[in-house]
Amino acid sequence: MLELTGLRKRFGNVIALDDCSLRAEPGRMLGFLGPNGSGKTTAMRSIFGLIHLDAGRVHWRSRPISSDEHRRFGYMPEQRGLYPRMRIREQIVYFARLHGRSATEAAHAADHWLDRLGLAERAGSRLEELSHGNQQRVQLIVAIAHDADLLVLDEPFAGLDPIGVESLGELVREQAARGAAVLFSSHQLDLVEDLCDDITIIHRGRTVLDGPLADVRAASPSRYIHASVAPRDPGSGQPWHAALAGLELLWSRNNESRLRVPVDTDPAALLAAAQAAGDVVFFRFEPPLLSDLFMEAVNARPEALLASEAAMP
Repeated sequence: MLELTGLRKRFGNVIALDDCSLRAEPGRMLGFLGPNGSGKTTAMRSIFGLIHLDAGRVHWRSRPISSDEHRRFGYMPEQRGLYPRMRIREQIVYFARLHGRSATEAAHAADHWLDRLGLAERAGSRLEELSHGNQQRVQLIVAIAHDADLLVLDEPFAGLDPIGVESLGELVREQAARGAAVLFSSHQLDLVEDLCDDITIIHRGRTVLDGPLADVRAASPSRYIHASVAPRDPGSGQPWHAALAGLELLWSRNNESRLRVPVDTDPAALLAAAQAAGDVVFFRFEPPLLSDLFMEAVNARPEALLASEAAMP
C-alpha cells in the first residue's frame, strides 16, 4: 500500500503542497483529482523522490521507499517522458531492463504489449513518427511492461479519442485486477467515476475529500434532482420548482432541470409538486455524481481550510 502523509512543499512563495495525504491500495484504483495547480503532479513526483519535500512522508508497505522498490513502480508523466527519436520497441525493452527485467523478459513484454495495443507493425518506428494517441499507448506500455506493483499515471487519457480511452481504460483496470495499486489523475471526471474504487480530491495543496467513492457519495450532505416536467400552463413562465424553498437550481433548459437539495429532503413531496405543475417525463432523486462531489469539495471548503488559506502569503 502507498501512503502519502502530511506532505508539504513550497517553491519560493508558492505553496504547492499543504498537508496532502492519500492512500492507494493494491488491487484498487485511486482517482487523484484537483483543479489545475492544486499540487497533484508535485505529489506524484514525490513518490519517486523527484522532489525534496519540506515535510511529510511517503511510504510503501508502511516503510520508506527503497531504490529497489522504486524499480517496481511504473510512472506515466503528463508530459512525454520518452526519447522522441528512439525506436519504440527498443525503447520499451530499454526501460523494462532498467526496471530489472532480463533481456529476454523485456523483449517478450515489448512484443506482447505492442501486439495487444495494435502497434506491432510500428515497432521499428521512432516515437516522434507516431500520432499523439499512439505515443500515449507507448508511454503506458513503458509504465506497465515490468508488471509494476504500483502505477502512477498523470493524465493518461489526455487527448485520446473514445476508442483510445476505452482500450487504455480496460488495460489499466486489468493492472488493478492482477493486484497492482493504481493511482491516476484526470480531468475527465466521468471516466474517473467509471474506473475508480477510491478518490482523493486536493485543492491548493491540501486534501479536502477522500475515501471509497461509494462511501463518499453516500456521505454527501446533498442530493440531486434531475427532472423533466412539461408545464400544463406553458404561458406562466414559472418552472415547477420556482415556489419551493431549499432548492438550488444548477441548470435548466427547455423543460429539464437539475437541482441540489439537502440530504434529508423528502423526494415524494418534490415529486408531488412536479406532478401538480405538469406532466413528469422523468424524475430522479440521486446521490451526487463525481463531478458534483468535486464542485462541492473545491467550492465549499471547511472554515478551517479557509482560515489557513487566508494566512498564506
